[in-house]
Amino acid sequence: MKHRSTSDVARLVGVSKKTILRWLWEGKVPEPKHSTGGGQDVRVWNARDIAKAAKYKEANYRKGRGRKKKAQ
Repeated sequence: MKHRSTSDVARLVGVSKKTILRWLWEGKVPEPKHSTGGGQDVRVWNARDIAKAAKYKEANYRKGRGRKKKAQ
């Protein structure tokens, strides 16, 4: 199984890295496992984590039009 970085995941899902990080900080996408190497803590995304991020985007964003309008 191949592991990906946050930048790779953002590219695959079709959003910016900042957007992925915001989703993580706000709890909209579950945090992937972390790995420490060379004194740095990095997120290690697997296929299941990437699928959850893609599913969140699909449910909350419209293709080519940004975010969906909130129901009133």
